[in-house]
Amino acid sequence: MSLHDDAVLVLKGYEDQEELRGTYLDHLAAHPDGVWKACHAGHITASALVIDPSRGQVLLTLHKKLRMWLQMGGHCEPADTSLEAAALREATEESGIPGLTLLPGGPVRLDRHPIPPPCHCHFDVQYAALAPSGAVETISDESLDVRWFAYDEVADVADDSVVRLLEATRARL
Repeated sequence: MSLHDDAVLVLKGYEDQEELRGTYLDHLAAHPDGVWKACHAGHITASALVIDPSRGQVLLTLHKKLRMWLQMGGHCEPADTSLEAAALREATEESGIPGLTLLPGGPVRLDRHPIPPPCHCHFDVQYAALAPSGAVETISDESLDVRWFAYDEVADVADDSVVRLLEATRARL
């Protein structure tokens, strides 16, 4: 199965955010290359909020280009066999934490946001990744910093998209 086909199946199975989900599916129907960065009409991205429920904390990255505290994530790559695999790969690469596991049940949220030219937008499929006990993070080349934040600190450092992702993740735990 292609990554495009996987994305369509994942989105068809996602039961929340009906209007936005429809926009994602329409995009994929119109753009066979809609999962790849080269699709300048916009493209699917995969991200994961790294969370440690036992400590009541999330790990955010200070994105090098955007200079914002965000969840881990990014573009799909040819070796990714599924959106879940892409989200888990991105979370592992950007956090430096081996042994992350995705929260069962598929994506937690969708978030469509504009990006600078030449592309128009990211259609982000957002997951949550559970950190193993005693996880130790490292800063990747894509980050200025990575840091654990208590749930109640996230709204003070991150944008509304990250706050909504945290709320949806906590509701699923």
